[in-house]
Order: sequence, then C-alpha cells, then structure tokens
Amino acid sequence: MAIVDVLKFNSDASIFAWKYPNTELATWTQLIVNESQEAVLIKNGQITDVFGPGHYTLSTDNIPILQKLINIPFGRRSPFSAEVWFINRAFALDIKWGTTTPIQVQDPKYGVFVPLRAFGQFGLQIEDARRFLIKLVGTMQFFNVNTMTDYFKGLYVTRVKDRISSCLVSSKISILEINSHLNQISDALCAQLQEEFAEFGIRVHSFFVNDISVPENDPAVKQLKSALAKRAEMDILGYNYQQERTFDTLNTAAGNQGAAGTVMGAGMGLGMGFGIGGAMGNAAGSMEPVMSTKESTKECPSCHAKIGQSLKFCPECGADTTKTVAETKCSACGGAFTPGTKFCPGCGRKINPCNNCGADIPDGSNKCPGCGTVVCPDCGTVLNEGAKFCPGCGKSMVKKCSNCGAELNGNTRFCSECGTKVE
Repeated sequence: MAIVDVLKFNSDASIFAWKYPNTELATWTQLIVNESQEAVLIKNGQITDVFGPGHYTLSTDNIPILQKLINIPFGRRSPFSAEVWFINRAFALDIKWGTTTPIQVQDPKYGVFVPLRAFGQFGLQIEDARRFLIKLVGTMQFFNVNTMTDYFKGLYVTRVKDRISSCLVSSKISILEINSHLNQISDALCAQLQEEFAEFGIRVHSFFVNDISVPENDPAVKQLKSALAKRAEMDILGYNYQQERTFDTLNTAAGNQGAAGTVMGAGMGLGMGFGIGGAMGNAAGSMEPVMSTKESTKECPSCHAKIGQSLKFCPECGADTTKTVAETKCSACGGAFTPGTKFCPGCGRKINPCNNCGADIPDGSNKCPGCGTVVCPDCGTVLNEGAKFCPGCGKSMVKKCSNCGAELNGNTRFCSECGTKVE
C-alpha cells in the first residue's frame, strides 16, 4: 500500500468525526487541519497528539512519542501505521428531533388523558475531541448527525416527557395551553441536557421545543375541544350548563300530551321556569307568563320563597302551600323554626328532630319532649323497647359504668360491680 504524504479532510457539516481510511503514514507526511477542525493521531490504540487548525509535518521531532513507537528507522522517512481522526468543531445548530410515539399525559385542568407529540431542533459542538473520540466514537469509521440523534434519542425524549409533565403539574395549565410555555420548557431542557452531554465531550448550545401538538382525531381531544366550544358559546349567550338542561326539560314537558303528562309538564315547567328566573336576575321579567306582575304574592311555608298567591305548590321546593305548617321550637334557645330546618335560626345549633312528632330533642337526651317516645340521642330515630343499638345510626343504647364499664340496668343509681354512682 502506498505511503500517504498528505492528510486532509474537507468535512461535511453533518459529520462530527471521520477516520482517514489509509493508515500507512510516513514521518514526513503533511497534515492539514482546516479551521473549526481538530486532528487526533492514534498509534497502537494510544492517542499520541491532538492538532488544531494549521499545517503540520508528522515527524519524530514534533511528535516525540513517535520515537518510542516507531522501531524501524528508514532514513528520515520511516514508514509507520497510525490512525488519523478529523473532528469537526463547528456548531451544528439545525439537528432535528421529535417524539416517535405519542406521550400520554393527564390534563391537570380537566383530568383527561391526552396523547402529545413534540418536536424541534437543537444545536451542539464537539468541545473535547479526546473525550468524544474515546467515549462515544470508538472504532467506527465516522460519526454523523444521524448517529448522534440515534444515540441520544432515548435521553432527550425522556427528558422532554418529564419536563412537559412537570410544567403541566406545576403551572396547572391545560394541555391545550402548553404552547404558551415553550420558551420556559426549552431553557430548562437545554440546561439539563448540557450536563449529560458534557460527559461525552459535547456542548449543547441550544435546545428548542418548536411545537407540542395533540392529534385532532383522538377521541379525548375531540371531546375536550367540543366541551370548551360549548362552554364558550354559553358564556357568550349568558347561561350555564344547569340552565341549558332546564331548557331541555321544559321542552320535553311541553311536548308531553298525556293526561298525567299535562299536569306534570305544567308543574315542572312552572317550577323550573321560575328557578331559572331567579338565577338569571333581570331576565326573569320576560319568563313570567303565569304570574302577572300585578298579582299578589305569598311566602312558601317551607322554603320561604316569594310565590304567586294563587299557586298551590311552591315552584322552588314543591311544598303544598295550602297546608299550615306548625312551628317547632329549639330545645336550647326556644326559637321557632319550620319543619325541615337543619339549624336553629336563633342560636345556630343543629336541630335533632324526633322521627315520630318532629319536636326538637335536646342534645344528649334519649326522650322526645313532645311525645315522650324513647329515641336515639344522636339521630332522633324512634327506639323499640329493649333496643341495644340504634337502627338509624348504630349507636349503642346500653348504659355503662364510667368507672369499670359494667352494663347498667334501668334507672340504677349505683354500679353493681364497683359501686360507682351513676351520673
């Protein structure tokens, strides 16, 4: 094989490392290293020197280690075998990347799982030729952009997935709003990947996430966008989802032509119509075909809503307005309240109504002051004689000694086991 006299490589921008194919060299071989390149000389698997841009003569004078590695002198032109690697130090700023499969993430705002795809580009530079050659290139003939992306695809796809998920959770934004945070995600990924690429002698100059997209044909995406479009329509027209459902119910009731349906439809239509009127404020004036503004009103005895004087049933709670509701008094403060009240309007105490007569049972008492029925002191459920547990809440009705825990009978004043006075 002919001895090489001149070594040079006019590199392609996509190639980061290239090994000169001929290994038969001479000590006067001319080595030309272009700008943005470095040349690495390897003899017997050992890196003998790294050359920056310039013109060099490979001789034992300027490479002293060759004197020990070349054992057969041949004049001043001793032939020897060695590898020469050219390392491209120029910036590569247009390396494309993308997720090959969708990333399944949960939308923190709406709770649905949506597949995401992300893509962009990044830029890097070979910073340490020795480390890059030893740790990454090895014995390959060349190392280009495709090799680089294949090697690090698992790394940057994992980091992209983690960063997008972290951004969604920390910022609590919808997946559909994630593109407004691309700069934040890109900067964080660049800093994180720089630390990991540095181990291989590579400096990450930039890492851009150009777009995060969701597939339009995905069922979850379609449903989410449809719901958001519907909500936007409601906001523009000035009503909410509950009111829309009420409109649908009114239409259904009006279309029911049966005898029972006519009565029920009228009752439901009237009740729901006034419910919407109360919710929509001033718009209620246009939704009162039944009750004229000149008609007198009365108060519902159950929910205290203002209703038409002629109405027999309250359109708000459905109570019969023709019946007189007897007031009940609070056992604590004596304040009056109507049946169904959960808290006393006078003292705020929680009402404990008797299931038999509706009277308020004092706290801790097991006997109704109204009808004398024995009831559970916790839930007011009427108790059968000799019952040991309340059928309503499960509370034990067996009275026990506070000192020894022995079961007490009837109106016993002292414990038969330890003699402790019963409180």
